[in-house]
Amino acid sequence: MSLDATIGSLKAEISAAVAAAADEGAIEAVRVAALGKKGSVSALLASLGSMAPDERKTAGATINALKTEVTALIEAKASVLKRAALDARLAAERVDVTLPVRAPATAEGRIHPISQVIDEITAIFSDMGFSIAEGPDIETDWYNFTALNFPEGHPAREMHDTFFMAPSPDGVKRVLRTHTSPVQVRTMLKSNEKPEAAYLTPAIDPPIRVVMPGRTYRHDSDQTHTPMFHQVEGLVIDKQSHIGQLRWVLEEFLKAFFEVEAVTLRFRPSFFPFTEPSMEVDVQCDRSGAEVKIGEGTDWLEILGCGMVHPNVLRNCGLDPDVYQGFAWGMGIDRLAMLKYGMNDLRAFFDADKRWLDHYGFRPLDLPTLFGGLSS
Repeated sequence: MSLDATIGSLKAEISAAVAAAADEGAIEAVRVAALGKKGSVSALLASLGSMAPDERKTAGATINALKTEVTALIEAKASVLKRAALDARLAAERVDVTLPVRAPATAEGRIHPISQVIDEITAIFSDMGFSIAEGPDIETDWYNFTALNFPEGHPAREMHDTFFMAPSPDGVKRVLRTHTSPVQVRTMLKSNEKPEAAYLTPAIDPPIRVVMPGRTYRHDSDQTHTPMFHQVEGLVIDKQSHIGQLRWVLEEFLKAFFEVEAVTLRFRPSFFPFTEPSMEVDVQCDRSGAEVKIGEGTDWLEILGCGMVHPNVLRNCGLDPDVYQGFAWGMGIDRLAMLKYGMNDLRAFFDADKRWLDHYGFRPLDLPTLFGGLSS
């Protein structure tokens, strides 16, 4: 076959391959097959070395013209395919700029009501000059009961539906704490090791003003009780502490927490081993509607327990009850949250239902302050 016939046939073959190429990968394969190191056009150029000088001159011009034409043909098709690929990608990755911008995590996230209420409580008491203290969830029997004037075998130990743990190798009895009252003892004591020692040293000299929020555990579960719940207790120790001060502290706290102008409290005699006298406190409210309204109405609702610290507790913490006296109180954080924010089932607090948290949760950056509003 003559050179012209070979070039014509090769040109037709390459043109058909270029026309059939459907994407950038296919046209690249055509380029390599024609112009690559071992391509068909490159093979023709390589054959020039075996030709006579006069023939080489004529054939070289013809083959180079073929190479230029094939290159232009391939580049034109590659440009068309590249543009088509870009159009397809833009169509597939199209962004609707009219859609609203996705909210940041700080706007979508929510603070759990329990965390919010703990922050509210500590903000109020911190403003009143109280320190914040915490203690371990797993307590020794001594801290949870004995130091708080629960004698061995006393029926009061059965009041708390305690989760008892297996004794440790050293024989020390341990429990999941049934209240945050052990933190009162830990606050008053300097040594947390072998507290049954005959002579105990107070950790700090009175006056002591501290509040203690934390988790507590009891074997109980229904609409208003869960096996794990939250309490906050307060403790004041001084030489001249009295019930009048206790009443003032509670009234000021409840007014600030429920964000009302005034509250009316009713104190009823009760029994707690670690206080004497002991009292249950009711707050005046309106229970006629779907939600309890504190600070108005003619109904009463039990809100907390309190009393003067028992002399035996002071002795157990190395304080002389003839010199020092104090008062303490405790209340359920979960119950306070239910009352303030209109929740009717305590179990929902721990169900991890995002819909519930979206409804009752708080925005992360809305930190509660007395001057800015606790629940704003």
